[in-house]
Amino acid sequence: MTIHLVDGTYELFRHFYAIPSAKNRDGEEVAAVRGVMYSIRRLAQEGATHIGVATDHVIESFRNDLWPGYKTGEGIDPALWAQFPLLEEGLRAWGLTVWPMVEFEADDALASAAAKAALDPRVAQVVICSPDKDLAQCVQGTRIVQRDRVRKTTRDEAGVVAKFGVPPASIPDYLALVGDSADGFPGLPGWGAKSAATVLARYRHIDQIPDHHAAWDVRVARARALAETLAHDRATARLFRDLATLRTDVPVFDTVDDLAWNGPTPALQAFRRRVTIAGQRTEGE
Repeated sequence: MTIHLVDGTYELFRHFYAIPSAKNRDGEEVAAVRGVMYSIRRLAQEGATHIGVATDHVIESFRNDLWPGYKTGEGIDPALWAQFPLLEEGLRAWGLTVWPMVEFEADDALASAAAKAALDPRVAQVVICSPDKDLAQCVQGTRIVQRDRVRKTTRDEAGVVAKFGVPPASIPDYLALVGDSADGFPGLPGWGAKSAATVLARYRHIDQIPDHHAAWDVRVARARALAETLAHDRATARLFRDLATLRTDVPVFDTVDDLAWNGPTPALQAFRRRVTIAGQRTEGE
């Protein structure tokens, strides 16, 4: 079997900014939710049989206690934010397994689900449906892959190396050095994508990079400055790596059989009425 794991937060954001606003009979914004539901339906029509969807029920997580600048819900459009619980309701009505994250993040749930599903010998492949660079650390050979459903591309371990210059296991170290503006941590001064990839391709992890540039077995521009920055800020780099490292111990399912999609539940009809655009008719009316 193939396991499909969907980043519901990414999907909701993507549809919110990609399609026109639409409100239901009560004046609630529902366009993004409708878009995600159609997208998930296409996934099933393409043959997906075992599906799990993770959402950020709240944006803040345990990482906000580690770094004050970590991302929060501040600035999120209220019309987008209000659709998260509606999306979770709709996914459940459609008969899907949903993980609404509070203490952890949706990416942690996806990483945990991918790691656990890959242990089952019945699983031929785990497909993480999200282009998020954080999730590249979850990729394992061709067994756990990332799929960008918009661009219709799939990235296996060789694809991660081709994209970032480092293997999946080094992605948290890579992000720690270059930073991740989406998550709210800046990386180390002077370290860019090229220098981080070059050094980590040789040393794999931050802790294995020598303090002195003269000991580096690689050639990189401004090596002295980079080495001095890392030596001075190595503790900060470790903190950023902790922020970038996805958890794989989040409770998600007992067995992959829990992810089997057996069709919509009786609650779907009521949900359809709720997300019907004002002036339109619900199917069956």
